[in-house]
Amino acid sequence: MPCDNGAKDAVMRITLELPEDIAQGLESRWKDLPRAALESLALEAYRSRALTAAQLRRLLGFETRMQVDAFLKEHEVYDFTAADFDQDRETLRQLRAGGTQF
Repeated sequence: MPCDNGAKDAVMRITLELPEDIAQGLESRWKDLPRAALESLALEAYRSRALTAAQLRRLLGFETRMQVDAFLKEHEVYDFTAADFDQDRETLRQLRAGGTQF
């Protein structure tokens, strides 16, 4: 797995060795198996907070944050924390207390 740390655009190549029957089965589901493997790695890294959204965008070659958001939504990855839900619940409580109708 060579990696040139001297250049900003340096890359690391990772090789996966799969039994042929498994590779064929996966390719029947995902036509671009290397891309599917990269996306799976990127999703797991993002979910575990090993990658930021900006790093995810670079890794997958997206040009905009909207593309990243669409990709995450497609894979049912949402950026909500418990604090976000608490804040939303408090906002809703305040709106209801003020008589706001929905």
